[in-house]
This record gives sequence, C-alpha cells and structure tokens, in this order.
Amino acid sequence: MVQVNDCYTYRVSWSDEDGEYVGLCAEFPSLSWLAETQEAAFQGIRDVAAEVVADMQANGEPIPEPLATKRYSGNFTVRVPPEVHRSLAIQAAEADVSLNRLISARLATP
Repeated sequence: MVQVNDCYTYRVSWSDEDGEYVGLCAEFPSLSWLAETQEAAFQGIRDVAAEVVADMQANGEPIPEPLATKRYSGNFTVRVPPEVHRSLAIQAAEADVSLNRLISARLATP
C-alpha cells in the first residue's frame, strides 16, 4: 500500500556549508536530513517525513497534500508594474500572439 509520504516531493543536494548531502521535502520545508551519501540523505528525509505524518495523524492534524497528486487549475494572477505590462503587451502584439500565450511560453522556457 502506498503511504502518503511516498508521494511527497523529495530533493537531495550537496551542502557546502555542512559538507554533506541534504535531503529536503517540498511539502515540509522545515524538515531536512544530512548524510554522507545521497542515498542516505534521501532515505533519511523520507523516514523523517513518515514520522511527522504519523505524529500529525495521531494528533488529528491535517496532513499536507502531496504536490504530485494536487490538482492545478492552470490559472494564477501575477502583479507587474504597468511598464512591464505595456512592454509585454507590445511584444505579444508584435509576435501576433495573445499576451497569455507569450507569458506562458516564457514561463515554460528554462
């Protein structure tokens, strides 16, 4: 059976400051796990997340929904200065595309 913590978003990266790998969980930004190997950092952060989830369940607290299973509408609002809005509108007109298409393409480009 898949546990909720199996669906969370984990990342392991090197920490120069600590001289070890650090495991992180996007759904629990305050959690981390340091280890000498990437594998140990990954397993450590998964274990710590599982412990936190079990504790939250035992205390009747709401469990964060995994980003992987969350549904997104595809809509969000971004506030920009009027000058930026004007510039983007001009660029979209010159490219003969909608402002939405221009910005969507820019956001999708790494």
